[in-house]
Amino acid sequence: MDMLWSGWGDPAKAAPLPDSVTGLLRDLLGVTPGKSAPAGIDAVAAPESPLDDAARTALADALGGPAQLLVDSEARIRHTRGKSTPDLLRIRAGEVDDIPAAVALPATHDEVLAVLRVCAEHGLSAVPFGGGTSVVGGLAPERRRPFVALDLRRLDGLVSVDEVSRTAVLQPGLRAPQCEALLNERGFTLGHFPQSYEWATVGGFAAARSSGQASAGYGRFDDMVLGLTVATPEGTLEVGRAPRSAAGPDLRQLILGSEGALGVITAVTVRVRPLPQTKVYEGWRFPSFEQGAAALRTIAQSGPQPTVLRLSDETETFVGLAQPDAIGQSAAQQSAGCMAIAGYEGTPEDTADRRARVADILLACGGELIGEEPGERWAHGRYNAPYLRDSLLDAGAFAETLETATFWSRLPELYTAVREALTGTLTEAGTPPLVMCHISHVYENGASLYFTVVSAQGDDPVAHWAPVKHAANDAILAAGGTISHHHGVGTDHRDWYTQEIGPVGVRILQAVKNELDPAGVLNPGVLIPVR
Repeated sequence: MDMLWSGWGDPAKAAPLPDSVTGLLRDLLGVTPGKSAPAGIDAVAAPESPLDDAARTALADALGGPAQLLVDSEARIRHTRGKSTPDLLRIRAGEVDDIPAAVALPATHDEVLAVLRVCAEHGLSAVPFGGGTSVVGGLAPERRRPFVALDLRRLDGLVSVDEVSRTAVLQPGLRAPQCEALLNERGFTLGHFPQSYEWATVGGFAAARSSGQASAGYGRFDDMVLGLTVATPEGTLEVGRAPRSAAGPDLRQLILGSEGALGVITAVTVRVRPLPQTKVYEGWRFPSFEQGAAALRTIAQSGPQPTVLRLSDETETFVGLAQPDAIGQSAAQQSAGCMAIAGYEGTPEDTADRRARVADILLACGGELIGEEPGERWAHGRYNAPYLRDSLLDAGAFAETLETATFWSRLPELYTAVREALTGTLTEAGTPPLVMCHISHVYENGASLYFTVVSAQGDDPVAHWAPVKHAANDAILAAGGTISHHHGVGTDHRDWYTQEIGPVGVRILQAVKNELDPAGVLNPGVLIPVR
């Protein structure tokens, strides 16, 4: 099944907001119902494909026949942009100026290579497309020439499992739920469960350095990757002969996070873990975000690691976003303070031991155990927030997320700076916001911050958001944060990423791109500027 073209995921899972939430939006933020319903896909006026006959024939030949090259309006609309709030607002309004010229459906590594060669020969760009879940402009290249959406859905297999080494070779178009099901049949788990889990793909996880909600126990996706096969316009790159190596710089790290700008990932070798026998999630309450963050730091630096560890600030806890299924329900708002979720997966003995030791630390840090119900509710509803975003848009609200990370010593400053940038800029624009935040991933040396902002849309919500996003990005860099912890760079963050790595870093990446992609075929303007 395809994802909803004008929103998130499966439309059957969307639900209208409770009256209590729409009342809060109206009274607190001045949100009024949306002016009109989203345009139907049949009503969107998509331009004809600009591919000439020669390019169309060459692409079809590269794919083994014309059936695997889609040029109809619906297929191209469904591959237009990603799923950020500005992306959705524009597509809902019928704006398709970023539409691809065609959708290519390769089934093998060699077909990917052939498509890239054709694109170079015919002056086309190529944008790898997995689940279409990018929220940072990763699927909207600079439009200096027509581009082909390189949809990898047919590269969707579990190639092999090495049970002795606990590794698996996965194809990039394999969606996370299918990947997990195939591994589970062999007694293993990948352990990667980001909020985009239901729709995102293995290749997308690698290309954007994804981080799942169980990263405290399983690690980030880039921690799991042991090897990569990459198709480039200049040929095939194979990296990763051993778990670790001293044979020069690790080229795996060059490809991870490169967002399709350096090559198309066609196979990923990953570390896998045995299926957990036990899963337990529980809720904790702290008097303040500061006190809760100190508790999480203590665990990350000195304690046993839970599988899941996250902390919502006071606003997010009050609204109920710490438990998406509890939005608008009074039970989620009965007590002040901050909600933390701790989860444990593994054998019964290991789970019980870590749970008891972590509990001792959290209690000593001022935490209060409030039982398994909040934790289980979080686990049950943890993929629902994007559907909630669609419901907010339908109700006339603007809702968007952004994230960053820094060292523990800088976390308070970063938290304050981004909140003030969001609140100040939106208030000055006449749409005072509700700004929520949680710590979603913890490390020995620092943590990530994930912000959600809700406000009235304004007369032109896309234009309204642009200066707000710029202010938040500026605040992140000024406070010592990274421009992205796990969403990626894309066109939305590119100019701040270049500031983060500096002119020498940009020249290094440009030199690599010139070698691998001399014609500039791959995702132009994403990651680094077009030269």
